[in-house]
Amino acid sequence: MLYRLDPILRPMVWGSELWVLSGYPERVSVVADGPLKGLTVNELAAREKERLLGASVYSRFGDSFPLLIKFLDVHAPLSIQVHPSEEFARTRQGLYGKTEMWYVVDAQPGAGLMAGFSRDLTPGEYERRVADGSITEVIAHHRITAGDVFFIPPGRVHALLPGAYIAEIQQASDSTYRIWDYNRPGLDGKPRPLHTALAKEVLDFQALPDYRTHYEQAEDALVPLVSCDWFSTSLLDLTEPFSMDLGSLDSFVAVTCVEGCGRVECSDDSAEIRAGSCLLVPASESNIVFEPSGEAMRVLITNV
Repeated sequence: MLYRLDPILRPMVWGSELWVLSGYPERVSVVADGPLKGLTVNELAAREKERLLGASVYSRFGDSFPLLIKFLDVHAPLSIQVHPSEEFARTRQGLYGKTEMWYVVDAQPGAGLMAGFSRDLTPGEYERRVADGSITEVIAHHRITAGDVFFIPPGRVHALLPGAYIAEIQQASDSTYRIWDYNRPGLDGKPRPLHTALAKEVLDFQALPDYRTHYEQAEDALVPLVSCDWFSTSLLDLTEPFSMDLGSLDSFVAVTCVEGCGRVECSDDSAEIRAGSCLLVPASESNIVFEPSGEAMRVLITNV
C-alpha cells in the first residue's frame, strides 16, 4: 500500500512552503485518496501502528508521525534562527526539539544560505551584534548549487537566502528561536517575535571549518546523505528501474521526488510521483520498485 498525501501550501513573509508530509499537529498531512482518504497521518499511525511506522519507530513515537518534509521557495532572507535540542525543548517548554537537513533542489545564480558561525563567538559578542543588527557579519555564508546538502543540528545558527529552492527534512516540530528578522513585519503587519535570550542558551558559538555534507554522486545507486537519531536520508538518482529491499529497515519510508517523474510500485499498489511530491510507504512493505519516466528521476529516501 502506498499513501498519497494532500500538500499544504503556506505563504510566508520570505516566500512559500509546500508541506508534502507532516506529522506536526497544527498542519498535519491528510491521505489524498484510496480507502483511507481523509485520515491524517497521525490517525493513520494510530490505526496501523507498527504496520505503518515499524516496531522500533512506534515504540519511540507512538501514534505521532515523527517527520515533516517540505519544499521552501525563498524570495527574501529567512530570519536568523536556531533550533533547540530535544532535551532543552522538552525541559524548558514541553515541546519537541528540532533537527533538520537541507537538500538544494535548485538555486539561482549567486544564491546562497547561512549556516554556522564564521569564527568563534562569545555570548557577549552575540548579544551586542543582535542589538546593533550586525549578527549576519559573523555567520558563515555559502554559495549553493543543485545537489548541495547541509545538516542543521540543534544549536547551529542558520538562514536561507533568496534564490534557493530547498527540500527540508526535519522532526515534526516547529521549535524555532528567531534571533534576527531584519526589523520587518510579518504577513499580519505586526513584528514577528524574537527569541534572542532563549537562542543564547542553545547556540553553538564554536566555528567549524566546513558545514557542508559531502557525498559521492552516483547514478542508479542508493547514496547515503544524512543519518542522525531522528531520520536517515539517501539519494536515488535514477536513469533505469531500481528495486529497493526494505526488509531490514523496520521503518516507514518517505519517497520525496526532487527532480523528474516516474512510478513507484510495492506489493499491491503503484503510484506516479513527480517533482515536488511525496509518497509514504508503510513499514509492512518489504520491497519497492522505482521506474523513472523520460531521462531521469531523482528522489530522496527517508526513514527513521
